[in-house]
Formats: sequence, structure tokens, C-alpha cells
Amino acid sequence: MRALRPHLFLLLVVAIFSGNILVGKALTELPPFTISLGRVFIALLVVLPLGFHQARRAMPVFRRHWRPLLGLALTGVAFFNALIYASLKFTSPTNVAILESLIPVATLLFSAIVFGERFRWLQWGGVGLSFVGAVLVIMSGKASVAMAGGLNPGDLIMLLSVMIWVGYSMLVKRYMALFPRYGGLLVMLVIANLALAPVALLEGAWQVLPQLAGDQALGLLYLGIFPSVVALLLYNHALATLGPTGAAVYLNLLPVFTMFGAFWWLGDPILATELLGAVVVVVGVWFTLVPPRPAR
Repeated sequence: MRALRPHLFLLLVVAIFSGNILVGKALTELPPFTISLGRVFIALLVVLPLGFHQARRAMPVFRRHWRPLLGLALTGVAFFNALIYASLKFTSPTNVAILESLIPVATLLFSAIVFGERFRWLQWGGVGLSFVGAVLVIMSGKASVAMAGGLNPGDLIMLLSVMIWVGYSMLVKRYMALFPRYGGLLVMLVIANLALAPVALLEGAWQVLPQLAGDQALGLLYLGIFPSVVALLLYNHALATLGPTGAAVYLNLLPVFTMFGAFWWLGDPILATELLGAVVVVVGVWFTLVPPRPAR
């Protein structure tokens, strides 16, 4: 049972991340930065007792490395999810999940460009397949809102969100080990709250949040507790056991969970082009993550 635990944790993580997209879609009546501010504020309250003492002891480290700390907070904690919620106003949860699953491929590309890492032909083939799948998804024309040429603005916003997460991943690779786990997350959540608050106030958060309906408040609680804290802890535990490649493979299931969740909960139809695009993206990402065979 102990050997199965990290695999079960990762399946639960994928379900929680899928729920993040589906609940975000259900809350699209709320402004996107207001949703994101509510999420990070609730997460701050949850992490505060876990990370307060770590953060206080690590203050000299935070002051010494404030630039990467600020970059980590603004990219991965603040604006990545804010753009996801903005994209959901225009496009479907399935499209968002498929495009989000491109993150490992985009990270591989930028690792090659920025860090000069070398990859095998199989991995580059996976990059090409994932790109084709993403084009199929973007051109599926499922959502009612479209720009000239049939492009959906939500899909383009989601691609920007993926690029922001790639930047976050680059910072994680180089700097995250400098900060304590819970204390670092606590400080990043404080920065994210300060960064999102002015934008959310411009959206009218000071009027919207006090008038939340019961189901909207429950949705924000879910976003603040499960994707922001619980999934992070489960993913880190599985990562320590299976390694980054073994853990990342499970995230390929995100489009599948979200597609059928949107069909069951939101009544979204499943288009043939969407299904085909999801399969192509998943296969492409799988190729980029397949480890090389050990030399004899």
C-alpha cells in the first residue's frame, strides 16, 4: 500500500487541478482578478500557521534574494491562475486543460533556449505533436466568443498563462531551494495578495466580495484550500518519491479529467476535434517526458 500511495496522491492532485478549472468556469460571473485575490487570501490564512515561524527565521534569506522571490510570487502564485480565470470567460474548461497540459513541453523548449539543455529526437518529436494538438484545440471554435479568423481570445490568454508558468518554472529550477517550503510559500502569498489587490479593486472587488452567494463563497473556499495548499502538499510528497518525470506524467491526465468533468457537471459537449487535440497533446507530452533507456 505504501508503494501505491504516491500514485494515489497524484491522481488526487489531477482531480483537484481539474476542479480548479471547473470551479473557475462556474465562477465566471465574478471578475477574474477578484477570484484570484479571494483564492490567495484564503490560502494565506491556511498557510499562516504552517509557515509563520519558518518565514520569521528566514527573513535574512528573503531580503538577500528578494528579486527571485518577487518573480516567483508574481508568476506562479498571483498571475498564472488569474489569467486562467480570465481565459475561462471566453473558452471552455476542456480547452484550458489541454493548453495547460502543454506546460512540460513549453518548459522543455525554454530549457533548451535559456539553459542550453540537450534533448533527444523523441522529445523534439513530442514538442511537434503537442504543438499540432494545441492548434487543433485552438481552431476547434467551440466557444461562442471569437476574434477575426475564428481564434478564441480565451485560448490566447491561456497560452500567455502557460508562458508565465514557464517563467515560474525557470525561477523554481534556480532559486526555490533557497527558501523554506512553508515559510517561502507564505511570503509569496503575501506578495501575491498585495499585487492582486489593486487590480481586483479596479474590478470592483470591494463591492463584489461582500455580496457573494453561498455557492460562490464555497467555490472560493475550494480554490483557496485545495488547489493552493492541499494539492501542493500531495504533489511535493509524490515528487520526492517518484521524481519530477514520474510525477509530471500524471498531469497528462488533466484534459481527460476536465473534459469529462465539464460534460458531467457543466453540460459541455465533447467535440471530436477537441478529443483528437487532447489525445495528440497527451501523446506529445508523454514523448517529451519518457526517460532514456539506461546504457548497458
